[in-house]
Amino acid sequence: MKGKTIPAGRNSRPQSDSISAAQMQPEAEDRYLGRRLKALRRERGMSLQTLAMHSSVSIGMLSQIERGLSTPSVRSLRLIAVALSIPISWFFAPAKYEHELETRYVVRRGERRLLKLNPNGVMKELLSPRASDLVELYELTLEPNCSSGDDFINHEGEKAGMVISGSLRLWIDEMPYLLKEGDSFQFPSMLRHRFDNPAGSSSRVVWVVAPAVGRAARQRKASEQK
Repeated sequence: MKGKTIPAGRNSRPQSDSISAAQMQPEAEDRYLGRRLKALRRERGMSLQTLAMHSSVSIGMLSQIERGLSTPSVRSLRLIAVALSIPISWFFAPAKYEHELETRYVVRRGERRLLKLNPNGVMKELLSPRASDLVELYELTLEPNCSSGDDFINHEGEKAGMVISGSLRLWIDEMPYLLKEGDSFQFPSMLRHRFDNPAGSSSRVVWVVAPAVGRAARQRKASEQK
């Protein structure tokens, strides 16, 4: 079952904790992510059962994520984000100097927001200055033999990217493509897809997402102006 979207509330984002991702240990990152997810779910008036139904993520897994006992896969985060009508970048730990004027437009290398998906060997760094409903820009670091998960995923939107170093095996519509340094890609996210790093060394990939929530937000805004 594909993830379904639920209209976002007016105040859809709980207040960020004033903590730098670089200062957090993996367990603290899991608890931070879990607290934010639980707060947003409750703000929307949703039960775990409702979120599980719309995201296709089990109640048990959602409960473990909220309690900081489990690190979600890339696939699970994407399904949860689509169900809650938020960009996946919402889950990232806040940058250390978010209050500075510069951070509206610029992200310094040492101030990137991080999301470490430890069991999968995937680390995502947010390159966009702010969470956007139009486009999300990341750098992915993939450990040897890690993957986005065993299952294929599809949702509305568009994805693109380029391999900076190492290799990336990308399945699009269940067809595998082995990409090397300098190779790039783009495809509609409605095509079933997943990825892994089949090499014996880590790889780095620039990953671009035009999420479905951007289109939905524009449609709501246009409707309100009529």
